[in-house]
Amino acid sequence: MTLYHNRKRATFTAVLTKYFSFQNETKSLEPLSDLMLHLRRTPFAEILDFLRHNPDITANFGFYLNHLFDGKPFNLSLTEANILSENAFYPEFKKRLLDKVLPAVENENSVWVLVDTASVRPIKDLEYFRNISEEQFDELFLLLGIDDIVARPKAKREILFSLNILAWRVIGNAMDAEVVHMAPEYRQFDNPFLALQNELDVLNENFLVDQDFFLHSRDELYKQIKVYLTQCLEFVTIAFKNSEKYGISGKINQSLIKIRQQLNRMTDILEILVVDSEKDVLKNSKQLFFNILEYKTHKNNLRDLISDSTTLMSHLITNHTAETGAHYITSSKSDYFTMFMKASGGGIIVACLVILKLFYGTLPGSDFSHAVLYAFNYAMGFIMIYLMNFSLATKQPAMTAATMARVLSEGENTRKNYVEFAHLVSKVFRSQFIAFMGNVLLSFPVALAIIYGLDVLFQQNFAAEKATKLLTDQDPFKSKAILHACIAGFFLFVSGIISGNVGNSSVYYNIPKRLAKNPLLNYFLGARTAKGISNYYARNWAGIVSNFWFGIFLGVTGPIGIFLGLDLDIRHITFAAGNVALGFYGKGFNVDLYTVIITVTTVFLIGFFNFAVSFGLSILLAFRSRKVDLGEMKEISREIWRYFMKNPFRFFLPIRSELDETTKDMLNYRKVTKPEGR
Repeated sequence: MTLYHNRKRATFTAVLTKYFSFQNETKSLEPLSDLMLHLRRTPFAEILDFLRHNPDITANFGFYLNHLFDGKPFNLSLTEANILSENAFYPEFKKRLLDKVLPAVENENSVWVLVDTASVRPIKDLEYFRNISEEQFDELFLLLGIDDIVARPKAKREILFSLNILAWRVIGNAMDAEVVHMAPEYRQFDNPFLALQNELDVLNENFLVDQDFFLHSRDELYKQIKVYLTQCLEFVTIAFKNSEKYGISGKINQSLIKIRQQLNRMTDILEILVVDSEKDVLKNSKQLFFNILEYKTHKNNLRDLISDSTTLMSHLITNHTAETGAHYITSSKSDYFTMFMKASGGGIIVACLVILKLFYGTLPGSDFSHAVLYAFNYAMGFIMIYLMNFSLATKQPAMTAATMARVLSEGENTRKNYVEFAHLVSKVFRSQFIAFMGNVLLSFPVALAIIYGLDVLFQQNFAAEKATKLLTDQDPFKSKAILHACIAGFFLFVSGIISGNVGNSSVYYNIPKRLAKNPLLNYFLGARTAKGISNYYARNWAGIVSNFWFGIFLGVTGPIGIFLGLDLDIRHITFAAGNVALGFYGKGFNVDLYTVIITVTTVFLIGFFNFAVSFGLSILLAFRSRKVDLGEMKEISREIWRYFMKNPFRFFLPIRSELDETTKDMLNYRKVTKPEGR
């Protein structure tokens, strides 16, 4: 082992001796690539010691580095790396993915390509350099004669050119009409982006007069540029905040992210030009080195792209979903009873859907035709439940999860706040509980009554043929009922996202107001009817689309599973209760005790997994979108458990509490609309 380690150390020394025992005037990247390949294998202290004791090799190595980098522009490394190049997510994602698999062909006479070629594993190299102490790195730069990079006129020209490129691009993006509309507060003020460009023009003029020119931290010019950069970033922040009022498109989201990235990059570059004392030249030269390497290590980072691009959109989606979720949380006895009645109505409609699906399944036809029939059946029923103001219990978790995340993100992280949140959880839980009970307690008897009525009317037990399968599907030991319940829970989560996305799009594109002012509607139907259509759309369209697609998902899953040869299907608590009723009736109620216990128990197990998957995914999305610290969840979970142990019945029954008013205030949410000027 020792011999192996010593050989590794000798390899690095051999590389330096091989290439730099004489003054090497080559501009080939081979020596640097070979050196970088062996760099991390040697402790940095040994590298410095070797350079100190071999001044000729050190001087030759320094000459090679200066000669290699001389004349190679590095503005691309400052203006392109790790900054969005597209104004839409999918083109940017495709570009980065392609560059990651097949690196782009670039101008070979640039630092951009040099870093790519020399550093095979740039992230590991950056980590290695970051672990070197400041004193050691200072000595390395001094020994190699690269401690004054930022003071060289050519380098300074590249830095200023990069600053100008970014400024021009920022102004172009910020002047886009849709971007300007996101921050109407700036309409009455001087545009900070144009003012920023004016200050940069002064900076360029100073450099043309004196190429040894540097900014000072007390310079009025430096302070003005900093002020305008801050104001430009405030513009972006306000535009992002206003997205809750106005909605936002994916294109504008990407544009704002791009502007923010470019402004932050300009701030980084500006700091490199600030020199208060001679030692700052070395410090800024090192910083330029680290900046270039760090930007390049993240240039094709897909994780950062997805995170930056989806955080705001998921926030907006869950924000619109949260507005709906607040209506699903009961506070008083009357709310509790109303929720039961709404859920009962939903249970009645689902019982009818169960019967219809039974008949659709007996019709001759292909799997595709059955998928269409099932999808139509589910979609029609769910839309009816929504429009009749009934409730489907499993649709609530996605909505209430977003509401809870909003409440937690807007509150203070104190013990009192956690207790209030625990009380809110109890209200959410009992709302879910009574909704489940309303669905199940009506779905079972109504399905039983309908199949019995059909038997009496037509003198035929229509459930007899499928009774065995219906009951077997409810046995988790003989079927994949739990997995199928989780699939249904996932679709519930997706339908919540669809609802929020449609709500955001409706606000962004101002669809309700467009309908109200549509000339054709006003001419043929009148202003009053057009206004009514507008209000109806605003209230119901997101819910209609969400329920439509939820029905499609549930309807096509089984047939698609058959087509693919996979055991895919869905299990939903309310439908499961209806299917158990049909199974019992089809068997003439001649079922053993095991079947009764296992099928009834599985109904509630299915409900649990419907809820757990839908709520779990929704709460994770909502927490991520609102940047709630997941570390808090441990303390919150403890507080919820303590509250449950003290007040278990409040999780099932509407028992009054002194915290009711507090949680009511927590749920209050003022919905804002788009101003006239938008």
